[in-house]
Amino acid sequence: MQISEKYNPQETEQKWYNYWLENNYFHSTPDNRPPYTIVIPPPNVTGILHMGHMLNNTIQDVLVRRARMQGFNALWVPGTDHASIATEAKVVAKLKSEGINKSDITRDEFLVHAWDWTHKYGGTILEQLKKLGCSCDWDRTRFTMEPKLSAQVIKSFVDLYNKGLIYRGYRMVNWDPEAKTNISDEEVIYKELNGKLWYLKYKIEGSEEFISVATTRPETIFGDVAVCVNPNDEKYAHLKGKNVIVPIVNRVIPIIEDEYVDMEFGTGALKITPAHDINDYEIGQKHNLPMIDALDDDGKLNEHGLHYNGKDRFEVRKLIAKELEENNLLVKAEDYVNKVGTSERTGAVIEPKISQQWFLKMSEIAKPALDVVMNDEVKFHPEKFKNTYRHWMENIRDWNISRQLWWGQQIPAYYYGEGSEDYVVAENVEEALVLAKEKSQNPDLQISNLHQDEDALDTWFSSWLWPMSVFDGMLDENNEDIKYYYPTSDLVTGPDIIFFWVARMIMAGLEFKGEVPFKNVYFTGIVRDKQRRKMSKSLGNSPDPIELIEKYGADGVRVGILLSSAAGNDLLFDEDLMLQGRNFATKIWNAFRLIQGWKKEDKPANEADLQTIEWFGNQMNKTIAEINDQFSKFRISDALHLIYKLIWDDFCAWYLEAIKPNYGEGISQEVYDKTIVYFEELMRLLHPFMPFLTEELYQAIAERSTEEALVIAQQKKAEPFCEENIKAFETAKELISGVRNYRQSKGISPREAVELFTNAVAFENEAVVKKLANISEINFGNKTDKPSFTFLVGATEVSIPLSENLDLEEEKAKTEEELKYLKGFLISVEKKLSNEKFVAGAPAQVVENERKKQKDAQDKIAILEEKLKTL
Repeated sequence: MQISEKYNPQETEQKWYNYWLENNYFHSTPDNRPPYTIVIPPPNVTGILHMGHMLNNTIQDVLVRRARMQGFNALWVPGTDHASIATEAKVVAKLKSEGINKSDITRDEFLVHAWDWTHKYGGTILEQLKKLGCSCDWDRTRFTMEPKLSAQVIKSFVDLYNKGLIYRGYRMVNWDPEAKTNISDEEVIYKELNGKLWYLKYKIEGSEEFISVATTRPETIFGDVAVCVNPNDEKYAHLKGKNVIVPIVNRVIPIIEDEYVDMEFGTGALKITPAHDINDYEIGQKHNLPMIDALDDDGKLNEHGLHYNGKDRFEVRKLIAKELEENNLLVKAEDYVNKVGTSERTGAVIEPKISQQWFLKMSEIAKPALDVVMNDEVKFHPEKFKNTYRHWMENIRDWNISRQLWWGQQIPAYYYGEGSEDYVVAENVEEALVLAKEKSQNPDLQISNLHQDEDALDTWFSSWLWPMSVFDGMLDENNEDIKYYYPTSDLVTGPDIIFFWVARMIMAGLEFKGEVPFKNVYFTGIVRDKQRRKMSKSLGNSPDPIELIEKYGADGVRVGILLSSAAGNDLLFDEDLMLQGRNFATKIWNAFRLIQGWKKEDKPANEADLQTIEWFGNQMNKTIAEINDQFSKFRISDALHLIYKLIWDDFCAWYLEAIKPNYGEGISQEVYDKTIVYFEELMRLLHPFMPFLTEELYQAIAERSTEEALVIAQQKKAEPFCEENIKAFETAKELISGVRNYRQSKGISPREAVELFTNAVAFENEAVVKKLANISEINFGNKTDKPSFTFLVGATEVSIPLSENLDLEEEKAKTEEELKYLKGFLISVEKKLSNEKFVAGAPAQVVENERKKQKDAQDKIAILEEKLKTL
């Protein structure tokens, strides 16, 4: 089929994606082939495609398409995460816009709205991934809140609880006043913010004396229960055993002593507010202090805040500073840069808060998960992330798994009495009733007497099961899918969720299956702009991937983002790379149009054609071996660079040029057929990176049945190659380039044939050299007396008699100038080599390089002096 003059990605992409879907090429079922499995890092159901997704999913698609073309039964499982906090926030905002407060409706009513919202807006990102060309098995799409996945989450909770690994306890948590839930330590982002350090007067009871205490949060004084000093601090020795009066609050509290206090920070005296600071909480526990919680769930002062009751914490901060100053209770205020914890999801400033929560003991399940990474049973790429992983796993804390949300799996704890221990844990209320009757010794209990815990589970508590739950592996441990596809092969993710997700999946896999969930983890870098800022909607520095696809084509975007994406290193996004990707597509398109346009003739291949065909076959086999090596190291960008060079340089610039028929002539049918075979092999190699363009061209070469589509074609296996043949052709390229350089520098037309003189006895690819350099005759083992242009290829000297059209005086002046420069350069090199300290102290390779420079300069000088004689 004759292809059009220009490649049109918009027409091509939808056509082939529909064709792939119609023919079920992405669908996988267990069979006798070896499996290759990837589970998608499930994007938030609320999400839309951003640059990080585009990078991550392009890499996954390259891996899964390549596996499919190498004989594996390849499966890429797609899906989305219910994203408790993000989704609930959006639903709450939507309800608010309709005049409905979450607090005014029941949980069941809220969940109806949440599901409606999810059905309406969820899944947008999966449709966008199709635009990118992602070859997911869409029949297997999963959602972390769908019934079967939720059942597995609940089952895992009950199992861990029965093993004694889940417990309920009062702890200091990170409270997000905007989302109205606690969040884990890993979801707290610390930001440096400009603030104030206020020095407050705490009067000594029964005296006019006061002690100055520094704080960045004066609004928390309503929760103060003590002032603490270091027992070794002499300036406070006289206050031992005394009390102070909390400013404004006028509550009498004791002065206590603890070596925790840094005598050098602030005034060396700390206000202790156990309900609002994790360190204060520890001191409060140690000294048996009471606890006063002065903030409500919205971050507003409660009744303990006296006349500030109902006001926001930050508003109170300003008002109380003013009141303290008016009442002469403020010593001074200084500008202060403070590291403040903020919520990853909402950006709200976190409030430490004491709360009863559910926790999972981590130390016991963390040890095996650390070992499998350290001994490379699970390999990290790049390996540097092993240290990050080890540090976190060795300092792991119990995981707070409960959230004060409604959107999520509800904790399967059922309360039947008034006491804090009057509860049972079960997969459903019927089982809970049986357990509750037994535990309470009350046979008259009814289901109506039970009420389920209001909290939902942390989103990550569902996604840590993902490699198992997508195959329903916790509902039926011996189902065909889990036995065949698990453990999965590779995981592609960002290093920012190494703790949230990667570590926890490894723990879950070992705990529930006794096996690691995947064999390799490939960490992508973070996509940044040219100023090295992380791309984000809030900064407005992130292009819309869909707009990029419309502008450059999906293949151009895929190539552009991968060209600069070394594993684990941040990617500096540059739109010019997308243009480079599009230009690459155009180059390939035009190369095929050129081949198609040649007239085929029934004649034998000439010597130049045969030499070129032999060389390209070796070059391709060598490149395939190198590509395989790069893929084994997860150096996907480097693998693409190799394919790019093989097509752009070796195939387009050299192979096609060498076999191109002379003007007015046709190409040998034998050579044409071989060229088509090579082109098909190149399309198979390139397909994982540029699926749409390659399928379009592959289908244009010949009529293909559905069994012969490129998407399921098998890539060429690595075969032996002749390194000597490749080196010999490289020499031929240098010879041709030398002659072309002569033409360019002297303004000689490519159509004007030239004669060569050389000290070589033969050229291995003489026919190719003659054709591509337009050489009329090569005089081997011969020198010329005529004025000539001379260059070296290794030890081979090549001379071209100068064209009669050249100005010899001008040529002589240029040669003398070049000779002068080379002699100056040689003096500087020899000066280095005559320095004994340099020769003795520099690395051997550096000295060797200098000696090579000396030899090259000497050879070139000899040639130029010989040339001057002829001129």
